[in-house]
Amino acid sequence: MKLKDTKVVVTGGSRGLGLGLVEALVARGAKVTVVARNSDALAAVKTRLGAEVISADITDESEAYRILSEVNPEVLVLNAGAKPPMGRLDQLSWADFSATWETDVKAGLYWMQAALKTPLKPGSRVLVGSSGAAQNGSPLSGGYAGAKRMLWLMAKYANGVSAQGKLGIRFQAIVPQQIIGNTGVGDAGVAAYAGASGLEREAFLARFGAPMPPRDFGEKIVSVLEEAKYADGVVFGLKGDTGITMLEGEAA
Repeated sequence: MKLKDTKVVVTGGSRGLGLGLVEALVARGAKVTVVARNSDALAAVKTRLGAEVISADITDESEAYRILSEVNPEVLVLNAGAKPPMGRLDQLSWADFSATWETDVKAGLYWMQAALKTPLKPGSRVLVGSSGAAQNGSPLSGGYAGAKRMLWLMAKYANGVSAQGKLGIRFQAIVPQQIIGNTGVGDAGVAAYAGASGLEREAFLARFGAPMPPRDFGEKIVSVLEEAKYADGVVFGLKGDTGITMLEGEAA
């Protein structure tokens, strides 16, 4: 996929990993539209990077259909999500435990459905943000690991729907395999797990090896989009040390 002049929608692209991706896409000449709630953060992105911006609630089903119909992107990146309330299983209320299901999974369902039903044009790519917690669990973040595994599965389900309808839309799950500092979810995880293990922040992050700051994350996503060897993969692991690893290949 050639990203120059390609229309891309990134949810949650005003900060953290999403912002790192927007920076990498803009550097390639992509026509990026960022969707997020915070109007001040969006204004800063527009001023600094020249991206188009839309203030919207990603869990509003009608907004997903409206934005995809108006922008008609060739790439959709579902990056936005809630910062999970942290605590042990015996400490969390149901509202805390289910926060990422009510945001990440609900939004994932609506936007994937909108991509399939609008539909996006043949050859489009939909990247779905998951997490290494989907592989290994996350005992201090409630339902977060399950929510991220569900998004992984939903990307595979969506590929099945696309194939049945001969839509030519490719859904791919993105799995960062380390906690990333200076991001909302990452900093919450660092605080909880470093505290539980009695380590300082930097010592805890060093356990993951080479860091993968947001812009590096963005560059890896650009590689997934641009390099032919990744075109048919379904699930990709991303890590500072090992780069991009295809965790699951072409869907059956």
